[in-house]
Amino acid sequence: MRRRRYPPIGDHGLIGDLRTAALVSSEGVLDWFCAPRFDSPSLFASLLDHEGGGHFAIAAEARDPVTRQLYLADTAVLVTRFMTAEGVGEVVDFMPLGEAEAPPGRQRIIRILRVTRGTVRFAIDCRPSFDYGRAGHRLAVEADTARFEAPEISAFLQVSGPVRIWRDGKGVRGEAELGQGGLAAAVLTVCHDPAAGPPEPLTEPELRRAFRSTYDHWHRWLSRSRYRGRWQQMVNRSAITLKLMTYAPTGAPVAAVTMGLPERIGGERNWDYRYTWVRDASLSVKALLDLGLEDEAEAFRRWLGARVHRGGTVTGEPLQIMYRVDGDPGLEEEVLAHLEGYRGSAPVRLGNGAAGQLQLDIYGEAVFALSHAADLAQLAGYDGWRNLSDLLDWLSHSWDRPDEGIWETRGGRRDFTYSRLMCWSAFDRGIRLAAELARPADVAGWTAARDAVFHQIMERGYSERRGAFVQHFDGEVLDASLLLMPAVGFISPKDRRWLSTLDAIEAELVSDSLVHRYDPGESPDGLRGDEGTFSLCTFLYVGALARAGRLEAARYAFDKMLTYANHVGLFAEEIGPTGEQLGNFPQAFTHLALIAAALSLDEELDRAGD
Repeated sequence: MRRRRYPPIGDHGLIGDLRTAALVSSEGVLDWFCAPRFDSPSLFASLLDHEGGGHFAIAAEARDPVTRQLYLADTAVLVTRFMTAEGVGEVVDFMPLGEAEAPPGRQRIIRILRVTRGTVRFAIDCRPSFDYGRAGHRLAVEADTARFEAPEISAFLQVSGPVRIWRDGKGVRGEAELGQGGLAAAVLTVCHDPAAGPPEPLTEPELRRAFRSTYDHWHRWLSRSRYRGRWQQMVNRSAITLKLMTYAPTGAPVAAVTMGLPERIGGERNWDYRYTWVRDASLSVKALLDLGLEDEAEAFRRWLGARVHRGGTVTGEPLQIMYRVDGDPGLEEEVLAHLEGYRGSAPVRLGNGAAGQLQLDIYGEAVFALSHAADLAQLAGYDGWRNLSDLLDWLSHSWDRPDEGIWETRGGRRDFTYSRLMCWSAFDRGIRLAAELARPADVAGWTAARDAVFHQIMERGYSERRGAFVQHFDGEVLDASLLLMPAVGFISPKDRRWLSTLDAIEAELVSDSLVHRYDPGESPDGLRGDEGTFSLCTFLYVGALARAGRLEAARYAFDKMLTYANHVGLFAEEIGPTGEQLGNFPQAFTHLALIAAALSLDEELDRAGD
């Protein structure tokens, strides 16, 4: 079986069970999967090392088959199609949910092989490489079952139908020939106990029930969304993607399901994004509520409230910028030097050293999320209000400090305008909540802090020469994060200072409607190399244009941006110079921003009668 050495980052679909997720390329290669959680060690990671990372491939054994990949509508069931001269075959991939969900301590990836026309011979190649390729394993193959036993975890590959498997070194190969209407399956079960015995093989009726259970689960979940706007297909896909990237036991979403995928091929901007950022997740709350997905928004609010209550950060501050999905603040960064990296993009980093950075904007985003709680009475309860009030009391004495900023630069601390903006937002929302809920608070102290931040931004964060708000107080560099200024209520979207800022960003950071977050050449961030345009920022730009009344430009920019989605509607962190997806994939913040932009643009277009 031939495999491309490294498929394009965007050439993948995503499946998951709301605890972890896997990427499957358009050629049927499962090349990224960690278990039992998003942030657990990998079983398959050939995206980061073609030879040693591990993969699970199923493909048509034919000369130059034509492949297509799609989701079954409004689900996370992925279909990879192989069209050959002899027939048309499909591999249907999903992780079962609903009644068919794997029992506790186990997780399943089900790969159903079927033929819709003619005859197709499928080839199977399963060779896990545990713990990012650092852990060895024992392999035993007996009849229709292969057992891979590693020190901390075990996996079973079980096949059914006319499938034959055999040992091939440390992996397993197999083949199946199916005629029209034929069905076979390859089921990978991961057991969290390495000594666990093999599960009972799934019969054909059980496979069909697992498929139907998962299919129905996604349709039932999406039926809760109340979005009926102009871009329903893309908004639905983004909502499903965000749900796939949320750890169900705690309600914490990860920033991406991958680690180490480069922002520039061959560069060093290769980070581990399998953690929960307070900023990203907090800003998702309003979008989820606007879609009608209250349960997801409330689950994260509870997770965030627990972080505020417990403290225990590695920085000593009340909050840190990111955590593991279970709330653990430890994310020590190390380099996996044995991995080649995607297309030679090294180093591959495990963990994230930015967890120890000071980023003061997270307090604004945290208060934003808590203030949008579906159950404000719960927030107004004594313990919840005391935690929030204590946080704002602390911030009123701690906001006026340089920090590393939203983009987690490693070039030293500065007085970033965006960090000040979100501190202003924290005080502003706290003051409003105290009045709305009639709760005791140092409103005078919060008001004084809010007004001091406001004056500082207007006096030091705005450059008369540039006619724009700038990235930090010591320069005149522009920054796309400031596109959120009108959205948080700091300034009117039609204020002259804001409109001139929007014009300046458009002239300097926007290229064919795609937006760079800032210019690393003008504002060195401590890292070598450049990067692509930031998809999050492009969607923020759409929202800013819409609020400013520039609806024709906003709609054109939004529609153009949607053409950069991959073949199944997914976005990575960045877009490269020739339209390729760059960075970790898929990126939650990008899909969140897509939803927010669609909602904002719909609202403004409806108001204008368009």
